[in-house]
Formats: sequence, C-alpha cells, structure tokens
Amino acid sequence: MALSNVLLLSQVAGYVIALILSLCITVPMSFHQDEFLGHCLLFSTGEWQESDGQFVVNWASQAYCNYTIFVGVILFLASAIQIYRMSMYLYKGTDSSFLSAFTDVVGSLSLCAMCLVTALLITLGFTVWCQNMTQRFPSCEVAAGNQFDNKDGINTSGFHIELGTAQFGAWASWTCWVGLSVFAVLKLVSQHQLRNLRVSMFRERQRLINGGQGPDKEPTASGSTTVATVEAVSASAQPSQNVVPANGLFE
Repeated sequence: MALSNVLLLSQVAGYVIALILSLCITVPMSFHQDEFLGHCLLFSTGEWQESDGQFVVNWASQAYCNYTIFVGVILFLASAIQIYRMSMYLYKGTDSSFLSAFTDVVGSLSLCAMCLVTALLITLGFTVWCQNMTQRFPSCEVAAGNQFDNKDGINTSGFHIELGTAQFGAWASWTCWVGLSVFAVLKLVSQHQLRNLRVSMFRERQRLINGGQGPDKEPTASGSTTVATVEAVSASAQPSQNVVPANGLFE
C-alpha cells in the first residue's frame, strides 16, 4: 500500500475519533449549563454559611463554558467535513493537492491550539470549584447531589461526572488533533516532494526534446568547407568538353 493511502486511512480514522471526542465536550457542558440555569461553575468561588450550610456562590463569567461549547461544535463540524473529504479521496483513488494539504496543516494546528485552551480552562476552572467544595465535603464527587445552593435553585446531581467527561474529552481531543497535525505535515511534505519530482521530470523532458532537434540545425562552417572540397574534386575528375578529338588533327 502506498504511503499516501496509509496517510489517508490514518487521517480518516483520526477524524472519526475527533468527531466522537468533540461530543464528549459539547454534550456534558451543555447539560451542565442547563442544570445550573445558565451559570458556569468554572472559576466560580464562594463562601460557606455556618448558619444553614449553604454555599453563597460568586459566579464567574459564562464565557468560560460558552467557549468550551463553541470549540466542541467547531471540532465536530471540522471533523465531519474532513471525514467526507478524505472518504471521497479514498473512493476516487486521488489525494489532496499541495494547497489543500497546506490548508489542512494550518487548520489542524489552529484547532489543536483551541483544544489546548479548552482543556486548560476546564481543568483549572474545575479545580477552583472543587477547592471550595472540599472545604465542606470530603471530595468534589461527594459534593455532587447535595443541595448546597437553594438560593439559585441549581441542580448539582451531575456536575462532577459532566465536568469530568468534558475534561477527558478536551485533553483527548487535544491529543488527537496533535496526531492529525502530524499526519497533515507528513502529507504536506509528501506533496512537496511529489511536486518537485514532477518539475524535475518536466525539465528533463524539455532537455531531451531540445537535444533531439540537433540534426535539424543548419550546418556549421567546417561542414560547408568539407562539402565544397568534395564538389571541387568531383568536378576536376570529369573530362573537359572543350578538348578536340585526336583524329581531327590529321584532317
């Protein structure tokens, strides 16, 4: 199997995995915002009240959760489009061009950076929230399901598994897109080498064509001198037409 086919199959498999992992970010984060009534627990802090045991939350910006959901949707769309493109290449037995491969490299690196930012936001933001939870509960997992914020009326039953799933999906997506970026760079290098090979073959063909036109060129000066000498020798070898026959002298 050719190297290009191996890269294509690897890219298709990678994009399928990236598609699944993008859902691991979008779906749980959407459920989390729905259960928390639009609030985002990432980087949210607060104070525990001794009187009733409630947690007075200082909610952080919703942009943290909105960004993670946005990145998840972008990853899903990009993966779906790339799966279709690569599948068509496999079906037709073709491959991407040099420009298309370069675009894939830029896009993969950009999405890789977005995944890294998302993973850091979820990990650090969830750590800040859990530090507040462990002030009252043994662990953040135990805090899930306890009604410690009746004022806002949020549903805390599934925040731990939802944020844990989103955190796994973000880091796994980053790893997957790093691999896809490597595949895209290999494809770009392969296309660059193929392009150089085609240019070299075209130049060699032109050189051979130009070299084959030698016999059709005009003769050189030395060739003309040789031809003139041969013609002179041939003319001197022929008998002169002005010589009088011998028998005419005695008439």
